[in-house]
Amino acid sequence: MLQQISKLGEEGAFGPEEVRILIAAFDAAWASVIASGAPFAEPAYHDAARTILAKCIIQSAKSGERDQRRLSDAALLQLSKTNLRGSRGHSH
Repeated sequence: MLQQISKLGEEGAFGPEEVRILIAAFDAAWASVIASGAPFAEPAYHDAARTILAKCIIQSAKSGERDQRRLSDAALLQLSKTNLRGSRGHSH
C-alpha cells in the first residue's frame, strides 16, 4: 500500500495520520476479500485485486474522504464491479 501511495499520491499529499488511515482501510478491505472466499482471493488475482483496492482508496482519499470504513467499503464496491476473470481468457 505504501508503494501505491508513493506512486499515485502527490509527494507529501498525505500526512502520517492519513497514511495510517489509508493503510488500515486497505488492510480491512483485503481481509474482507480473503474472508469472503471470492475469486479475487485466489493467488492468481492477488496483485490485480490489491492494486484495484489501493488505487480506489487513494483516489477517494485524494477527493477528501478520511473515514476508514467508507474508504474500505468504496474499494470493495469497486473491486466487486471488476471482472478479473476476463483477464485469464475466460471471456468469449
